[in-house]
Amino acid sequence: MARHTTFRFCLDPTVEQAVALARHVGAARFAYNQCLRLHLDARKRHRARDVRGAGADDTDMTRDGVPWSRFSLINAYNSWKRSEAAGRRFLVTNGGVAEVEVTGLAWRGEVSSQVSEEAAVDLGRGLDAWVESRSGKRKGRPIGHPRFKKKTHSAGSFRMRNKTAGGRASIRVGQDRPRSVTLPRIGSIRVREDTRRLRRMITNGRARILQATITRGTRRWWILVTVEAADLHPAVQHPVRNPDDATGWVGVDRGLRALVVAGTRDGTETVRVQAPKILAAGLRWQRRLARAMSRKKRGSANRREAAARLSRHHVRVRDTRQHFLHQVSNQLVKTHDRLVLEDLNITGIMSNRRLARAVGDAAWGELARQVTYKQQWRNGQVVVADRWFASSKTCSSCGQVKPDLILSDRTYTCGHCGLVRDRDLNAAVNLAAWAEDHTRTVENGAASGEVRVGDRQAAGPVTNACRRDGTGPHVRVGETSPEDAGTPIQAAPAA
Repeated sequence: MARHTTFRFCLDPTVEQAVALARHVGAARFAYNQCLRLHLDARKRHRARDVRGAGADDTDMTRDGVPWSRFSLINAYNSWKRSEAAGRRFLVTNGGVAEVEVTGLAWRGEVSSQVSEEAAVDLGRGLDAWVESRSGKRKGRPIGHPRFKKKTHSAGSFRMRNKTAGGRASIRVGQDRPRSVTLPRIGSIRVREDTRRLRRMITNGRARILQATITRGTRRWWILVTVEAADLHPAVQHPVRNPDDATGWVGVDRGLRALVVAGTRDGTETVRVQAPKILAAGLRWQRRLARAMSRKKRGSANRREAAARLSRHHVRVRDTRQHFLHQVSNQLVKTHDRLVLEDLNITGIMSNRRLARAVGDAAWGELARQVTYKQQWRNGQVVVADRWFASSKTCSSCGQVKPDLILSDRTYTCGHCGLVRDRDLNAAVNLAAWAEDHTRTVENGAASGEVRVGDRQAAGPVTNACRRDGTGPHVRVGETSPEDAGTPIQAAPAA
């Protein structure tokens, strides 16, 4: 089956193209706010007329005339932008008679219509999430009602779909020059990175562009090209195991001192990666930048420049962490076909003020998300142990539980059988043993449903859902070659 992946490039626009990109960002923000305004005004009118009846609430989506869904929001905005409320002008004839001419939005022809449509789609998703959260259908933290977006000069984004007209795609890579991306209404924009791999996959029919998201950073423009790519070549996928085989599981223990410790049931340690603590390493400089910004006058150019320096520091920390996590996740999924993760209550741990910064710097949830979808790409398996399974306090040799184990104890010493083993390795061994025992039980049919695939922190699709153009069946892309799959990247611990 095909997979969705994203290619990220740094744009190098000209002055005119930067102005056009900023215009599209503003159009997306304006369309989002206007759709939200139309939605709220329609709800207010219905409440005033009391057409809902007694006991109705705002989560009732069956009312007529209130745009709730994505397509209804698009239709409402399209009708409004051509109406007199969006724009008009007065014309005076030679006889002194004034006439009103409806113009609608005067600038709507300067930007692509897809920008406003995708903004309406984003608002529809936000309203759906709010309704499902209020009705109890959505798990996790409560989702608030969508709010209006404010205008900023250093942030914002817009999205465009790849439409095909006359056999030609609207979003093209490497048309005028190898390092370029062509967007509708904007034209060909230079990019800084090499696009050879993406161009080769598109030319060979192994990838199809779905959409492009353009984001404005502190001082740079970025483009994320989402494609439907082919499955990885069978040579780089994990071999299919016998359904009766319950062995080969590797437990993955995530921690703060050692970010990842992986081990098998027999006590063999396969991977150990020390936590780089990227946020803690740059915390001193971050505080200095924050103090410098707080001393500047609000609304001044010096404060904006100080805020930009602080923002670039946060971006550098985020990119460094993401790069390191991709290295670690690649090492895990390329060398193991069966992985066991802990079901960590990251939200609850983050409420502890003594551990919140370190846990956020470790990014356990992001690591679980990457391992989950990358293992799926390689035809591997990922299961999650029960949240209440005491992997750290249980002896991996005799199964005795040590309730008085504290965080400062880095070596597990069993008082029953005398086992002495590293605390993280002991937890990884217990996770591997748990998976082997429970998968064997499920396969025999004695306790079906005890193994849950995926992670609560890694739930959800890998990429945003997008709408395909046209109707009818779509032809799947072929397979990629072994050279496109890449070579294993070893994760090196930070110095």
